[in-house]
Amino acid sequence: MAECNLIFGWLWVLVGFMGGAVIGLFFYDSQWLGGYSAWPRRMVRLGHISFLGTGLLNLAFVFSVDHWNLAAAPRLASYLLIVGAVTMPSVCFLSAWHDAWRHAFFIPVGALIVAAGQLLAMGLL
Repeated sequence: MAECNLIFGWLWVLVGFMGGAVIGLFFYDSQWLGGYSAWPRRMVRLGHISFLGTGLLNLAFVFSVDHWNLAAAPRLASYLLIVGAVTMPSVCFLSAWHDAWRHAFFIPVGALIVAAGQLLAMGLL
């Protein structure tokens, strides 16, 4: 399972770099997406950085499983880290498009909380 998180983590970091390059083309325009403090622009920026952050969380998962010498990677944590990584930027970008999507943030946040909790519990026990 950890192999999937390793590949996915690096893929997500790469997507974050590429996404940053694309949206960086528009940052010079102070009115892009309504201006610097506008909700859509903030959500697009958060979506971009969430690729990097959740990609790094998946990489940290792999190294944590190895460090704690877990016989098998916690399957639920593995899946939920990927679910959280996919849904976080999705909810960010959907929220930029229509702010009612902000109510869906419980999905990626909940997935990541449960994943971190399971990994921590298995690593400490």
